[in-house]
Amino acid sequence: MGLSCANDVATPLLDQVKSPDDLKRMDRNALCRLAGELRDETLRIVSETGGHLGSSLGVIELTVALHTIFDAPKDTIIWDVSHQCYPHKILTGRRERMRSLRKKNGLSGFTRRLESAFDPFGAAHSSTSISAGLGFATARDLKGEDGHVVCIIGDGAMSAGMAFEAMNNAGMSNRPLIVILNDNDMSISPSTGALTNHLAEIRKGAEAVAGNLFSNFGFDYRGPLDGHDLDALLAVLGELKSRTGGPVLLHVRTRKGAGYGPAEQAADKYHGVNPFEVTTGIQQKIQAKAPSYTKVFADALIAEAKVDNRIVAITAAMASGTGVDRFAATFPERAFDVGIAEQHAVTFAAGLAASGMKPFCAIYSTFLQRAFDQIVHDVALQQLPVRFAIDRAGLVGADGPTHAGAFDILYLANLPGFTVMAASDEAELVHMVATAAAHDQGPIAFRFPRGEGTGTPLPAQGELLPIGKGRIVEQGSQIALLSFGTRLGECLKARRLLALEGYSVTVADARFAKPLDTALLADLVENHVMLVTVEEGSTGGFGALVLHHLANRGMLDGRCAIRTLTLPDTFIAQASPEDMYEEAKLTARHIAAAARTGAIPVRTSADLRRSARAGQQELPARLHRAEDR
Repeated sequence: MGLSCANDVATPLLDQVKSPDDLKRMDRNALCRLAGELRDETLRIVSETGGHLGSSLGVIELTVALHTIFDAPKDTIIWDVSHQCYPHKILTGRRERMRSLRKKNGLSGFTRRLESAFDPFGAAHSSTSISAGLGFATARDLKGEDGHVVCIIGDGAMSAGMAFEAMNNAGMSNRPLIVILNDNDMSISPSTGALTNHLAEIRKGAEAVAGNLFSNFGFDYRGPLDGHDLDALLAVLGELKSRTGGPVLLHVRTRKGAGYGPAEQAADKYHGVNPFEVTTGIQQKIQAKAPSYTKVFADALIAEAKVDNRIVAITAAMASGTGVDRFAATFPERAFDVGIAEQHAVTFAAGLAASGMKPFCAIYSTFLQRAFDQIVHDVALQQLPVRFAIDRAGLVGADGPTHAGAFDILYLANLPGFTVMAASDEAELVHMVATAAAHDQGPIAFRFPRGEGTGTPLPAQGELLPIGKGRIVEQGSQIALLSFGTRLGECLKARRLLALEGYSVTVADARFAKPLDTALLADLVENHVMLVTVEEGSTGGFGALVLHHLANRGMLDGRCAIRTLTLPDTFIAQASPEDMYEEAKLTARHIAAAARTGAIPVRTSADLRRSARAGQQELPARLHRAEDR
């Protein structure tokens, strides 16, 4: 480093910073001390709140240099993914609110346009910054304005196809655009692929490497540069600010977790952290009552792979998050981390399936959205038996709406030939892994949530579920609660609440959104006066499929009132999962309230049902009386 940046406990310089303008009044020595204070402050905040630590510590000097040289928000600074944005938030007037990070009504863990003018573009998924930056630069030029556009993208995010598409367009446009490649050999897991190897070769040969990839894309390549050398960063960024001409790429080398020993030594474990003790780095352990769904999936897949050598596992830079790392430890040659490239992951899986293998494509619901065209064109249209293991289904808590698994039921169950399942507990998940492994008649998906299971005993081995068949969990005679996914537990709680009021309630586990269990649906509609469907997905999903089926069969004739409970038609801000589901009105008390709107206590329901079937007009009056209560 050019200067020695000591980490003092006190923050006298940081205390003076209310906006980036305050940095511009500091000399180089003061800025270096400020960087030390900013690192300490970031460390203290995340030790209390949890969150993305290693990535934020890795860009301390870069953040200070950017806000010293450039004039945000007039100059546009875009952080790719933005899990490294905590120091940026501290320097842009949000320091006092940082301990509300990732909490209900608090600061987002990512950049968010509604939060600050210094966040010009929201992000939480990777590889969007160059595309957005080129959009900002083009708008600037078309409007005849000035100002700089700076995109900061990691080496992991740079591996995604969208980043290459953007570079191809930016190089052709020849518009002024600054891209900073933050190269630390990591995304969440260690970076993989040919680009990683190429960057390593550049680092070995420094600028003497001829014809590097970025120059061939039409970028003026600079670097590699020590991303923790504040003197060097200030000098080079100052030069780039005064530069004219087309796009430039500055390659900086950083260390994830820089300045904090535990994070530097275990960058993957300190990417996202629970609250921790700063002096030791020991994170708070949440006492799990049951194994996580992710672990249950991984172990079930390993068990299936031991008896079927055609089973392979694919992930897109989320090996630990999806449990594929556990699979890889047992079957290293049958596990594939393709990098941040969900589109490629899906079509790669399609090729494997077309060749007779049994690929399990393990991707978070929110990230699988990025590969929708490949799911349609390369998998569904060809009826290839790709198995989709969809982790993080439903609401996920502190990561907020960008990571919520809200839409996969909708975008998969409406595709011809797709089989779509949702596990109601961890035992059901084991059965669904086995069912998917044995399913060769087309694509099949199963979804499961983040976090620990319910404590349900796990079977010794998975059983094959009859395709398109649900199950009755509790039998009643008046209200039917039909759950798709892990809201089944809340439905059972709602049944107990309703039983105290004299209602007789059936609880059923749909298991399948496609194909629907039409016999089960007919039974529930014909033998109950109220049916409530419950799912951890958006409108247009399971409930809509149920209504569509019943309407086409002439079964929406008023004999059974029907309500569909889904995630609301809005993006729910970060909070605890419990608070988020309360806001979504998918808890037991809300399910019970929905059921009450179409039923009255069991002592008279049989008479009303008989009279309704006889063509009398009791049902509308009954609904009216129930809603008035």
